[in-house]
Parts: sequence; structure tokens; C-alpha cells
Amino acid sequence: MTASVLISAFVTLLVTIGPFETAPVFAGLTRAMSVGERTRTARRAVIIAGLVLFGFALGGKTLLAALHVSLPAMKTAGGVLLMLEAINLMFANPHLSSLTDQERAEAAQPRDISVFPLAFPLIAGPGSLVAVLLLMSQANGNPLYMGAILGVLAVCLVITFLAFYLAQQLMRLLGVTGCDVLGRISGLLLAAMAMQFIFDGLQQGLLQGLLRAV
Repeated sequence: MTASVLISAFVTLLVTIGPFETAPVFAGLTRAMSVGERTRTARRAVIIAGLVLFGFALGGKTLLAALHVSLPAMKTAGGVLLMLEAINLMFANPHLSSLTDQERAEAAQPRDISVFPLAFPLIAGPGSLVAVLLLMSQANGNPLYMGAILGVLAVCLVITFLAFYLAQQLMRLLGVTGCDVLGRISGLLLAAMAMQFIFDGLQQGLLQGLLRAV
């Protein structure tokens, strides 16, 4: 595995998980908590989201096989979903579009928010689940490649925890405008990666169709 592939995987997962875009959401939902409570909530949310993402990474291919979905089809569909996520990042409130008004009101109530909405859908949302599945599908069973992708995912989760832990400081440092600009840039990068997934999926799908026709 080359360094460029690792960097691409890192950027893809970091953008779809979006620790710096979701940190302001975390800060808003935990503003009434003490420092200790915020730390415990952040740790629990990241661990739960990590279990979901690792489970999807390791079992996603088996799920696709059970559903009789080909990898080219998954790449194309995943690219479209990632493109929608990129559009949300560039033109809407990052990661909040997946929450309804009722869900936001429920999340604001004084209860454990580490599972919902922090672990899911803010950290382990549709974008990050699709991204980790697409990246693992490119491994083709190579243990070294798969281990590298899982390692990159672990690094992104650690960064997410740090972003949540330092959410108040990040808000003061970046401000609303800084977070907004960061979200727009992340959206642009994700849009380019989404298009690449779509191109690869269509190309592989057409190639498989031609081989079957022959």
C-alpha cells in the first residue's frame, strides 16, 4: 500500500466522520455538563461509533454478498450518497441534515446523548459507514491493506475524541465563520472523492457487463 492510498483513505474517513464540523454540535449539546461529564460522554460516543464502524468495515462485504449486491454497484451508490453528504457540507449545516426537528429536540433533553445523536448519526453516519465499506472493498482480501484501513479509522476516531474534548477551545479559536469555512472545504474534497467512486463503479460495472456478454 502506497502513502498516497493511505492519505486518500485518511482524508475520506476524516471528512465523512467530520470531527471538526461535529465538535460545535457536541459543544452545544453538552454546554450544561461539567468537564468530567463531557469527557465521559465524548469517550462513550466515540467508542460506540467505533464499534459500529469497525463492525461495518469487517462485516459489510458479507452483508453485500447476502444481498447479492456487486462491488461496482456499491461503489456507484456509495459515491452518490457521499456526494449528497458533500452537498450538505457545502450548502447546509454539516451533519445536522440527518436529524429532524423532533430528533434535535429529543437530543436536547437532559439524558445520555452519547448513543443518539452523537455516536449515530453524527459520528457513524451514512457517509462514514459507506466510506469505510468502500475503502475496505478495495482491499480485495489483502490483510495488510485491511489492517491499514482499520488503523486509519482508529486514528480518525482518536482525532474525533480530541475534537470533542477540546470542543470549547475549538469554538473559541475557529468561531462560527471558521467552522463554516472548514465545512465548505471538507465538502469540496468529499465531492471530488465521491465522483471518483462513481467513475470507478461505472467503469468496473461496464467492464463486467462486457465480459459477461463475451
